[in-house]
Amino acid sequence: MSKKEIANYHIEDELGGLEMLEASYERQNFSRHSHEGYTVGVIEEGAQRFLRNGANHVAPQDSIILVNHDEVHDGHSAAEGGWSYKAIYPLPDQLASIAKEAGLNISGSVYFSEPVVKDPELAGLFRLALYHLQHSDNRLLRETLLYNALLKLMQRHGKCSTEIPEQADAKSRVALVKNYLDDHPQADVSLEDLAKLAGISAFHLVRQFQKFYGLPPHAYQIQSRVRLSKRFIAQGDTLLDAALKAGFHDQSHLNRHFKRTIGVTPGQYARQIRS
Repeated sequence: MSKKEIANYHIEDELGGLEMLEASYERQNFSRHSHEGYTVGVIEEGAQRFLRNGANHVAPQDSIILVNHDEVHDGHSAAEGGWSYKAIYPLPDQLASIAKEAGLNISGSVYFSEPVVKDPELAGLFRLALYHLQHSDNRLLRETLLYNALLKLMQRHGKCSTEIPEQADAKSRVALVKNYLDDHPQADVSLEDLAKLAGISAFHLVRQFQKFYGLPPHAYQIQSRVRLSKRFIAQGDTLLDAALKAGFHDQSHLNRHFKRTIGVTPGQYARQIRS
């Protein structure tokens, strides 16, 4: 495996827009973060170690990484020489649409309980689908392969997400804070303000937010700002403008968090999605 760090980020047309990352890393160290979409990745070479659900997992070559939407995780090499992989990030609505069209009996969000799946046939299906997403000009072929791979993934490894009533009541309070940070990531808001919004003490807000979303509110705010900066960059803003409008102090502040969350720098992201 090459020692050079290579990362290519694309937004494909399928499913109304699908983010895709193809990368080879040796020194990359993803900070704890989450995505709006699910992470579905196939390890091509080496192995990746990552945190999910409070435990560390190792994904070796030919395995599939599964991380649910808004689920906190990190990532770094678990093998000498690093790791290479391809990943897509389908949104909950995109998977729900496929499940509904296929008549799958899944209510609520699809949930993948296993962080690492060893399913050679399915890994092969994803490899084929991701290859043609990049290289084929046959739209029908690309969509068919992608739909087939995602459908089989849900059929074989997906479950319904469920919550017990007490958890649902507590989560509804901190969800108000999460929604505020999602809608206003650039806002300079205090912990006291957020606690008032949730109707609980600041101490309990931090504990409950960490429990349900895997990050304290200030760290989640950074993730929301990274997501907002992606939208500004995609619409053509300069990197500095995107950083400031998203609530970062300056461009270097954005660069640091962007690379450790997305896997590419803001400049690479801008060049690759605009090419």
